[in-house]
Amino acid sequence: MSQHANVLVAGGSGASGIAVARALRGAGHRVFTVGSDRTRIHAAAEQAGDGVAPYVCDLARMEDVRQLRAGISRAAGPMDAVIHLVGGWRGARGITDQSDEDWDFLERGAITTLRNVSRVFYDDVAASPNGRFAMVSSTAVGKPSAGTASYVAAKAAAEAWTTAVADGFRRDAGANGGGPAAAVVLVVKALVDDELRRTHPERSFPGATDVADLAGAVVGLFTAPAAELNGRRLLLAA
Repeated sequence: MSQHANVLVAGGSGASGIAVARALRGAGHRVFTVGSDRTRIHAAAEQAGDGVAPYVCDLARMEDVRQLRAGISRAAGPMDAVIHLVGGWRGARGITDQSDEDWDFLERGAITTLRNVSRVFYDDVAASPNGRFAMVSSTAVGKPSAGTASYVAAKAAAEAWTTAVADGFRRDAGANGGGPAAAVVLVVKALVDDELRRTHPERSFPGATDVADLAGAVVGLFTAPAAELNGRRLLLAA
């Protein structure tokens, strides 16, 4: 499999998006990073390094995602891979105070954006010899608590959708069940970066995964055989 791909990093404005874009570019991939805020995504692309191209899009709006694909395709051709890093966290004390506002935020960020990019870019990824679709989830999905009910429900839904994408790739590959594309869930307890450590020196962040390690895992998806990755839930140990 070729080591070089056109990769879309969805949710590229944050620390994880910058780290993933930088690592992918360092591995020789063409990287297109997208966020909803023009100033933030352009700053993030600059931090990620030369050759990382920023795009502005509200990924929760289907028509906007279609326009994003059209624009990137005109500039660089089809995308080989989508790395979905859009997320966010909301918590509460228990079940009864899980607010509709928090659910709307989580549903929009964790589920709607993922559904949109997977549907719009599915054919590109499925047809590519480098086809990869990946999302980041949480260990909390395996141990739901009352206080995190909305958060874990949204993440669980996103995981289920990604697993369904993996089945789509498997079906598209034909009777042998193995093709060039893979959909993967990367699981962390939490993500940390140098800025978070600097601003919270009192915290030890037990079990957390550094964004650099997440970035390394994403790069590794392009060297592992698709048949070994597709449909898997990969725990990134701290």
